Amino acid sequence: MTWKKTYDQWLAFNNIDNLVKEDLERNKNNEEALMDAFYAPLEFGTAGMRGVIGAGINRMNIYTIRQATEGLARFIDSLDDSMKQRGVAIAFDSRHQSPEFALGAAETLAAHGITSYVFESLRSTPELSFTVRHFNCVAGIMITASHNPKEYNGFKVYGDDGAQMPPHDADLVTKFVRSIDNPLEIKVTPQYEAEDLIHIVGEEVDTVYLEHLKTVTVNQEVIDRTKDSLKIVYTPLHGTGQMVAERAMEQAGFKHFITVPEQKLPDADFSTVISPNPEEASAFEYAIALGEKENADVLLATDPDADRLGAVAKNQAGDYQILSGNQLGSIMIHYLLQEKAKQGTLAANSTVVKSIVSSELSAEICKKYQVEMRNVLTGFKFIAEQIKNFEEDNSRTFVFGFEESYGYLVKPFVRDKDAIQALLLLSEITAFYKEKNQTLFDALEEIYAEFGFFDEKTISVTMPGITGVEKIQQLMKDVRESIPTAFADVAVAYHEDYASQKRHFVSGEVEDISLPPSNVLKFFLEDGSWIAIRPSGTEPKVKFYLGVKGNSHEETQEKINKFEEAVQGFIKE
Repeated sequence: MTWKKTYDQWLAFNNIDNLVKEDLERNKNNEEALMDAFYAPLEFGTAGMRGVIGAGINRMNIYTIRQATEGLARFIDSLDDSMKQRGVAIAFDSRHQSPEFALGAAETLAAHGITSYVFESLRSTPELSFTVRHFNCVAGIMITASHNPKEYNGFKVYGDDGAQMPPHDADLVTKFVRSIDNPLEIKVTPQYEAEDLIHIVGEEVDTVYLEHLKTVTVNQEVIDRTKDSLKIVYTPLHGTGQMVAERAMEQAGFKHFITVPEQKLPDADFSTVISPNPEEASAFEYAIALGEKENADVLLATDPDADRLGAVAKNQAGDYQILSGNQLGSIMIHYLLQEKAKQGTLAANSTVVKSIVSSELSAEICKKYQVEMRNVLTGFKFIAEQIKNFEEDNSRTFVFGFEESYGYLVKPFVRDKDAIQALLLLSEITAFYKEKNQTLFDALEEIYAEFGFFDEKTISVTMPGITGVEKIQQLMKDVRESIPTAFADVAVAYHEDYASQKRHFVSGEVEDISLPPSNVLKFFLEDGSWIAIRPSGTEPKVKFYLGVKGNSHEETQEKINKFEEAVQGFIKE
């Protein structure tokens, strides 16, 4: 069916949703916009789907939400009855139409006789993960577009362990989703007819989640000793974080935890920020202003669904400066291992898990404490998969998991990134260094002095529109057909192709990689640097990751600049 026929089908549909109808009317004379909205279905992958809100099969709306949920329902129907009876947990963030999408998902499940546990109001992604485990659900749904701009929303699917659904099950759900020809015709059972199937939940889950958050604290005494002088400024960036963060910090004993008033309440338009992304310094504009007024020791921010945490602290010049995700991960790992070793609670089989594109500084820290560092593919579900394996065979003890994109997990009662856990731990670390009259940047300098100077950078190239996906696929194909032998005149020692699961040396020798297949290339250079290329799983982007090591900040910065210039030239070619 052509995009015009699909458009006409939506235009002629009786009882079309009012918001969808308004969008159809708004774009009726904009053929380019209509073609983009109707040319192909919104991509549904292993992490679910994410897209611009609007009318069309390539947009987020109540009908594409129902289609995604119908695919999940058919997957659950294919399981045995005992699994089906366990139900599905559903949460949503502060974005436009999130409550409507959550209820739409529940009503679609109800048409299949599947129970759902829907939060009464917005909750975070980590709490959704916790809720799946709390109710022993067969699956979970999170309505969120994470840190994307206000025009976006999304649908994330979770498995019965509270982690994002593993590839095998996600592939089955995807097949069911793609087998649905017309999302307009999906049957739903309205909430008023499904009171025995759609259960509204709230405070009772919050209370249990908060109890588990108490276990994140490593050294309560350091918090107690600094509580009168330590000042923390926090912003939820108009998202879900404030729902639990203030209560979690109060119960942990932090006395001066100040939330940015202009960004405290949910706001689907994220009206005070260009982008609600704690990876970007601009997201801290209001926090920095308040931090300077209060002379705060650290400024913390969570993204709209509170699975990512960013931080700003005073550097050696006394200015507030953002810390990278890799730096934060290394600081947290160093503190955790150091404190656990002091307390005698560091198990002999302790393991830290990180993604293949995250800093190698953390690996150096782990070596000191004889802790295994395990690398996995990008995507927190792969970290969660390791935790599940550890529990099943009692082979390892999980200590910490992180990704360079500001995602961290301290305790495995959640199986996804948990910014509230990270908020608690990083606040405790700030207290630890405050007692020594130091900042988080001082902590970082101590780590560099002991383990070497590391630096990293990510370059994102957006390729939007109908041809974007094709361009990204062609780029990866071109690189594989003409493997670079050097970057910035530094020779490639070997490269890893995670799609073929092979490691290729310049000598011609080939080794197997014991990780699942993924469309990622990683080049290891003779000076110890590395460069990885990976298409984003949720956005029309291809990402280039750079990692270097040197003897000083100046040396690592010089290397980063050289490799960035080489990559930019590589992209243009």
